[in-house]
Amino acid sequence: SSSSSSSSVTLMHCSLRHRVSSLRIKPFLRSPHRNSLLVVRLQHRQSRQPASSSMSALLHGDTFFLDNFAVRQWDDPNYSGTRVQYDKAEFVEKVHQLFKEQGSKLVDGYAPFCKHVFVPNFVGAKVGALAVAPENRELLRCAYTQRRPEELAVLTRWFPESGVQPVPEAKHLDIILYSREQLLQEYADMPSKAAGQAADAAQLLPDVPWGIISIKAQDEPYETPMQPITIMRNALGREEGGSGVPLDKKAYDASVKYWQAHAAVVAGEEPSGE
Repeated sequence: SSSSSSSSVTLMHCSLRHRVSSLRIKPFLRSPHRNSLLVVRLQHRQSRQPASSSMSALLHGDTFFLDNFAVRQWDDPNYSGTRVQYDKAEFVEKVHQLFKEQGSKLVDGYAPFCKHVFVPNFVGAKVGALAVAPENRELLRCAYTQRRPEELAVLTRWFPESGVQPVPEAKHLDIILYSREQLLQEYADMPSKAAGQAADAAQLLPDVPWGIISIKAQDEPYETPMQPITIMRNALGREEGGSGVPLDKKAYDASVKYWQAHAAVVAGEEPSGE
């Protein structure tokens, strides 16, 4: 009958209200140093901008941020050396985690503003350079390349990735850091580093102490020599894209010895600078 049908509907509505009122939503909690990374990841997913745009400046925890200079290793197929295929926000989060698990120790670099963190290769990256041997020497290529229009083109030597397969997976990642203060000076002396993201670098760079400026996938759990041209560019000054550190002949000779026997691996046609 219509009355019994109406009673059934009323009972169903009451039951539904009872079930809804009994629901409790527990808040999702994270440790404090991961909260900002969670926010960044949500913003990153919602944004339609490319990852190399202003979103990169927001990728940070309480100790490290991902500088624009390192973003090339994700986004530039012609990057000379280690390329990373891993979510950027999760990468920064994992580096913080491993750093703290290892006792929050920084390894000194070539200048007071440069530090290193060595971690296991959790991204599966291939080594960024290979030893030169008789069987692969004929595969080496050379060209004058530059990283930015404002910088000088330099003679570059590399292996095309397609010709040296399989490229082995590295054991370690060398996370190379520059202090925020050093990066502020470099951005001021070469404004194009900001890529039009902000007129004031202080607004662009997160207020945390260290910027990740490079990631090197390698088998050694220690710093390997930087390229000779990098040492020379640093000595030319920040206006030329360097750091302003004077040339150290001993370090330069060690660099020449290492890179005489090694060459970077490039996935694209030719590297976008050295």
